[in-house]
Amino acid sequence: MARIHINLPDIFIFSTELPVRISDLNYGNHVGNDSILTLMQEARALFYRSLGFESEVTIEGPVGQVVADAAIVYKAESFFGDTLIIEIAVQEFHNYGFDMLYRISNKATGKEVARGKTGIICFDYAKRKMTTMPVILREALTSLP
Repeated sequence: MARIHINLPDIFIFSTELPVRISDLNYGNHVGNDSILTLMQEARALFYRSLGFESEVTIEGPVGQVVADAAIVYKAESFFGDTLIIEIAVQEFHNYGFDMLYRISNKATGKEVARGKTGIICFDYAKRKMTTMPVILREALTSLP
């Protein structure tokens, strides 16, 4: 089976720090694969807040976003007490969404822990169906450096 490759851009538009909690660990005593996805979600929520949106599900009226697909490539272990730096970039815009890319690094060592990608689709929660990306979201994302 071919390995997944996630190519990261040179520029990230958001960065946050999150601690590794004891609940993030698996039976191997390191951060579990499910927890990496949760940390990406936490960073994504903080990113939307930094743009002035209340949440991922209320970007404009009943329109928010859903994750259509996700991929993670693990690079190194991370442990309880580590502080992780999670950087976010966006690319591949289309009528209904875009891709969000993540670089997760250990703050103390600088070592890359994981990289991720989520395919973001705009979703009308009132109609329960995919919808076009709100102009306010596209403008917020494309106005960043």
